[in-house]
Formats: sequence, structure tokens, C-alpha cells
Amino acid sequence: MKVAIISDSHRFKVYMNDAIEIIQKEGVELILHAGDNFSDSLYFKEKSDIPVIAVAGNCDFENIETELDFECEGIRIFLTHGHNYGVKYGLGNIAEKAKEIGADIAIFGHSHIKVNELIDGVVLINPGSLSMPRDGKDRSFVIMNIKNGKFTYEYRFI
Repeated sequence: MKVAIISDSHRFKVYMNDAIEIIQKEGVELILHAGDNFSDSLYFKEKSDIPVIAVAGNCDFENIETELDFECEGIRIFLTHGHNYGVKYGLGNIAEKAKEIGADIAIFGHSHIKVNELIDGVVLINPGSLSMPRDGKDRSFVIMNIKNGKFTYEYRFI
């Protein structure tokens, strides 16, 4: 299964449209949106016709879940925006929570900075920001391939 991982799109439809074009070309079957802005997840679903799983971020004020954990093709995923785990100041809290719930992967955003780390057996992925990257690099998201309980992933740049 091909999964797109997106965060911090902040209603910039021009960049969301660029991502949708890439996502459709690559045959993505599921989009995960790690917050800011939740309404963008609805836009992705509407424009791409691909299922979306999304959480609210610190810029979202709807009564939406701020974290989810679920299984996808044998991989346990923890999806959150990250603001409730202080990800701008360190990754220990989010790694601890992910490990506590048995997640293989923790997906988050909030910092607008790409993260690709392994902590205590949990893969931590921040796709960066689709709208306003803060790491001096291009706007980005992730394409993940999951098959038979294993996964690989790569960043895509806009």
C-alpha cells in the first residue's frame, strides 16, 4: 500500500494541489494528515478521491481527535500533530508514547522540520511542512510503501 504523509499545509491550496498531482501519479491509496489545518484533509479527500486519516493540530479548533493509533498492513501507526508532546523541544515524549502503545511508527508535524529518526525501536517521521518549511529546505511530504508488515519511505519535495 502506498501512503502519503502530510503535515502543516496551513490552507495553502497551491502547494496542496502540487502534492495531489504527485500523489495521484504515484498511485497513493491513503493519505495521513498530521494536522494544521484539519480542513485541508477534507480538501485532499475531495480533490484526490483518496481516503484520508487526519488529526487536529494546534491551529485547529474543531472538536477533532488530536491523536490516533491504528494498524495499516501490519504496521502500527501513531498519528498526532506533536504539539502536545513538545516536539519542538525534543522527541523523547512522543517516542515514549508511541512505544507505550506499541506503535512501530510515530507520525507528527508541528515543528515544520523534517524528522527521520529511530528512538527506542520506534521510527519517528515528521514529513516537514507542505506550506512553510522551517529547516531551510523545500516544502515536503512523505511517500511510504507498506507491504507484508514492512515499510520504506521517501521524502517528496515541491
